[in-house]
Amino acid sequence: MAVDSGRERAPYALHPRESRGRRYPETESPARNVFRRDCDRIIHSAAFRRLKHKTQVFVVHEGDHYRTRLTHTLEVTQIARSLSRALGLDEDLAEALALAHDLGHPPFGHAGERALDEQLRPFGGFDHNAQSLRVVTELERRYAAFDGLNLTYETIEGLLKHNGPLTSPDGAPVERYAHGIPAPMATIADQYAIPLGTYGSAEAQAAAVADDIAYDAHDIDDGLRAELFTIDDLKTVPLLGDILAEIAQRHGNLDPPRQAHELVRRLITRMVEDVVSASNARLIETAPATPHAVRDVGKLLVGFSPAMQEADREIKGFLFPRMYRHERVMQVMLEATQVVSDLFVLLSREPSRMPEEWREGLETEAKTARRVGDFIAGMTDNFALTEHARFFDSTPDLR
Repeated sequence: MAVDSGRERAPYALHPRESRGRRYPETESPARNVFRRDCDRIIHSAAFRRLKHKTQVFVVHEGDHYRTRLTHTLEVTQIARSLSRALGLDEDLAEALALAHDLGHPPFGHAGERALDEQLRPFGGFDHNAQSLRVVTELERRYAAFDGLNLTYETIEGLLKHNGPLTSPDGAPVERYAHGIPAPMATIADQYAIPLGTYGSAEAQAAAVADDIAYDAHDIDDGLRAELFTIDDLKTVPLLGDILAEIAQRHGNLDPPRQAHELVRRLITRMVEDVVSASNARLIETAPATPHAVRDVGKLLVGFSPAMQEADREIKGFLFPRMYRHERVMQVMLEATQVVSDLFVLLSREPSRMPEEWREGLETEAKTARRVGDFIAGMTDNFALTEHARFFDSTPDLR
C-alpha cells in the first residue's frame, strides 16, 4: 500500500486559527501560525539544544554514530509529520509535540530518570514527561513577560497526554500513574483546564505512535552497530524475519551495514503504512466531525492495527533483554545512576555549589530538592560527568 503523500485537511484536524490560545496573551505573528510558532520556540530553546548531548541508549562519547536524544527527537518528528500529512492532520502541531516530547529527559536517559525518581521520591518523584511540561511552562526563562515558552493550549495538552489519558472517565488514575499523577501534570492540567480522562488530539496520537516507531527502528540499528545482537538473531522476530527474507529475495547477500539499513527503512515504512491504514479505518468508523470529537470517542484513533501492535510487542520483547538489559549497557547505566545520585546528594546538602540563579527561593527541604532535581535534569551527559569530576575524587569513564 502506498501512503498518500498529502491530502486535504480532515475535519477532525486541529486548525491553528481555532486554537484556544496561550496562557499569557500575545500578539501573534503575521508570518507564522500559532503551531508553527510553537515549533520555532521549541527549536530555539536551550533545553532542545542540550538534547544533542543526552543519552538515548548509549552514552554520547561511546561513538558518534549512535542516536542521542536529539537525533531520536528529529526522527520522531519526521515520522510524525509523515503520518499527519497522510491523515490530513496539522503537521505543525504534530511537529511541535514531537520536538518537545523528550525535553525533560535528564542525562544518561532512563538511568538518570530512575536515579532522580529515587532521590525525589519523598518529594513527589521524577517523571520525564512531567519534566518536559515543566520545561516549556516554567524552566525555560528567556522571555521578558513570562517563564516557559508560552506554548498553545493544544501543544500543552498533547504533551500532557503523550501516553494517553491520565485517568479513567470516572477519575481514577490509569495504571501508569497508579501511585498518583505527578504533581506538575496535575497542576498544569488545572492551569490550562485540560480534562485528564480523555485522549489527546489526533495530532498528539500521531506524535505518540511516531515515538514508538522511531524507538523500534533506531534501537535495532544501534544494537546491530554495537554488536549486541546480529542480523541472524533478528530473523527469529516475526515481522523482522519477514522483512529480512524479502531483502534476501530481492537483493541476495548484501553486506551487513546495507542489510541493516534496508531492514530499518522497510520497518519504518511498514509501520507507517499500517498506522495510516488502521487509523483511517477507525476514523471512518467513528466519523469524528470536529477535533473535539476525537477526544470524546473514548478510544485511541491514530495508532497501530492489532497485528502491528503484536509485532511491536515482539520487537520490544526482543530488544529488552538483548539491548536495554545487556550486561554491557547495564554496567554503564549503573555507573551513570551513581553519578546522578552522587550529584543530587551533594547539591541537596550544599546548594551553594550550584550557580547563583539556581539558589533562589530554597526556603524548604522540598523546594531545595526539586530545584536540585531541575538543575541535574537539565545537565547533558558531558556536563554531569564534568561536575562529578569537579566534586568527587573518582568519576566513572562510562565506556
